[in-house]
Amino acid sequence: MELRHLRYFVAVAETLHFTRAAEMLGISQPPLSQQIQRLEHEIGTPLLKRLTRGVELTEAGRAFLPDALQVVQLADHALEKARGVARGMSGQMSLGFASSVAFGSPVFELLGRFRARYPAMELITREENMALLMQDLRDGLLDAAFIRLPCESSKAFNLRVIATERMMIALPAGHALSQQASLALTQLAEETLIMFPREVAPSLYELIVSTCLRAGLCADRFQQAPQIAASLGMVAAGCGVALVPASLCCINNPQLRFCEIENNTLFTDIAFAWRRNHPSRSVLHLLSLVSEE
Repeated sequence: MELRHLRYFVAVAETLHFTRAAEMLGISQPPLSQQIQRLEHEIGTPLLKRLTRGVELTEAGRAFLPDALQVVQLADHALEKARGVARGMSGQMSLGFASSVAFGSPVFELLGRFRARYPAMELITREENMALLMQDLRDGLLDAAFIRLPCESSKAFNLRVIATERMMIALPAGHALSQQASLALTQLAEETLIMFPREVAPSLYELIVSTCLRAGLCADRFQQAPQIAASLGMVAAGCGVALVPASLCCINNPQLRFCEIENNTLFTDIAFAWRRNHPSRSVLHLLSLVSEE
């Protein structure tokens, strides 16, 4: 039993007319009638009763129609699903996020536009530190990732910068310097600097540490937090100060204050990273939206 035989039968059953069904299918009437007869011969019973004007379903035909229609619809659905995946219009795309990128509004504005344009595409997301992100991207466990630059290991991938953020100083609300609009890093020389672990973002970590050491901060007074965002909780608790991307200033905590860095040279880029060879169609679609910015 061929799928086209089921399509022919469904068309005749729905129109109850060979000529109209043939026109709808784009074939001539004699071959249509012959294929229906072959289907009936294979089943072993008539499905249609030929009348002077049109046809009507036999009892067997009425019983056969719902299942035949379901098979045809499932086949059409499978076909469209496969074509949609091939075109990057549907299916799944796995995306990774560096820990603090989740606070960057340009990322989620971009994903919002992607979801609006490709509603059938399912996004599988997870948040990891930079080392794991780069490894998973290299191993094909992720289609793409939103990362923070600088990042030495990112040089193995294609990159598209989607936003640049300045670093800010986070202080406890009761700190003597918390009411100032901007501070020189040298003013923090006696402070405990709360840092994220180096493995979270090695290159950014080195940039911050080297800049702070040049400003007179003491490495012996650095204290580690588990993630960039977690450092703000420690600042709010009065454990020290931190340097964080400006997007984290959206965190509404009355125990925190943020201020600018005077003569700031500390910036971090949010970038979209993907493998250089054979990017998926869905990744290319997302890239096209980045280019529209």
